[in-house]
Amino acid sequence: MPEERQMTISQFLDIIEGKVEANGIFYIQKQNSSLTLEFEELVGDVERHIPWATDAFGKMPDAVNFWMGDGRAITSLHKDHYENLYCVISGQKTFTLIPPTDQAFVYYDEFQVSVFKENDSGRFEIIDDLETGKVPWISIDPLNVDPLKYPLYRHAHPVTIVVEAGDMLYLPSLWFHHVQQSHGCIAVNFWYDMEYDVKYVYYKFVESVIKTVS
Repeated sequence: MPEERQMTISQFLDIIEGKVEANGIFYIQKQNSSLTLEFEELVGDVERHIPWATDAFGKMPDAVNFWMGDGRAITSLHKDHYENLYCVISGQKTFTLIPPTDQAFVYYDEFQVSVFKENDSGRFEIIDDLETGKVPWISIDPLNVDPLKYPLYRHAHPVTIVVEAGDMLYLPSLWFHHVQQSHGCIAVNFWYDMEYDVKYVYYKFVESVIKTVS
């Protein structure tokens, strides 16, 4: 997990624009409906929901998140229990998508939660979060897969999508995704809670079969 820091938006922009030097890779990525809770000044410039999506899903979004950061910030391969409408405002995002039916090929397993922490010398240490323990995670980098370590990945069906400024990507719930971005990219996404219907039952069935076989 990344080290979390609190700062003003002006301090953050000075770092992103290279006006000041700071150790680390900075990325606004808090997923607590950060747009509505932490960036209230921007709410007037962005819809609180996507009307056609709200009609289609039959509900308002659970969260509306604001994203902006360093071009070196990469989101590792993972999945979410949300129907995700991802809107790029400035710059671009590159998504590597893998369908949930490929779960057996991405080595989805449990790993110890750890947190990056900058020490007094300016170096980052990795500290285990023993209180949280282990959580499901994927250790594969889909951009640089070791075929000897992860031989089953060759059966996966990754799809790469570049989302430009002004584009919106519908990312279905439970799809695995890895995300890169251009430097200073600005985006907003809308999370609609998924329906725990036949799709979820099928996904859990596949998950159970994988555990049984392995």
